[in-house]
Amino acid sequence: MNRAWIVIPMYNEATVVGDVISRVKTVFPNVVCIDDGSTDGSPEVAESAGAVVVQHPINLGQGAALQTGISYALEDPNMTSIVTFDADGQHRIEDAQAMVERIDSGEADIVLGSRFLDSRTKIGPMKRAVLKTAALQSRLATGMNLTDAHNGLRVFNRDVASRIHLTQNRMAHASELVNQIAEMKPRWVEHPVEIIYTDYSKAKGQSLLNSVNILAELFLR
Repeated sequence: MNRAWIVIPMYNEATVVGDVISRVKTVFPNVVCIDDGSTDGSPEVAESAGAVVVQHPINLGQGAALQTGISYALEDPNMTSIVTFDADGQHRIEDAQAMVERIDSGEADIVLGSRFLDSRTKIGPMKRAVLKTAALQSRLATGMNLTDAHNGLRVFNRDVASRIHLTQNRMAHASELVNQIAEMKPRWVEHPVEIIYTDYSKAKGQSLLNSVNILAELFLR
């Protein structure tokens, strides 16, 4: 029987995180939010919505928050998979559920979300070009034929999760994670997902400038 944990990093997400958690818990009862130094009451909102909240005393970045959440979920001896899920409302719980089912079926050890496997995600041409370039760089560096290397919706089985050790705290953590996966050589697949870009999610880091920062970290680190 699957016992998936949803790991949600958050930083000043009080505006939307309660609704995100409520939707997630209709399918997955085990939710841990990593409060990465919020100052807007996000922890209280997350707890009221039914999530476990683990707090960082200061803002350490998304990579550190993900590693904290993974470590917390691994403490549950019955945990079978971990889903990384953004707090800003851009991910669909239906996509996460379908990805977990692919883990449960034994098809793969890792399922990685991709916004480029179908036409649901509405994305501007410049941002598309930047993310495609990032995916190309990742393929050249790792040999993994990814179409979307910077998608935050992912599912790992327990064995893979136990071998993830993120040290890059900010956007570079996504590239570090792909590199670690490539070294593990697990069974992996991409899964088509829809990313929902709202004014809020763009303001929280989904802008074109943020995509350019991704490229800068890829090529300059």
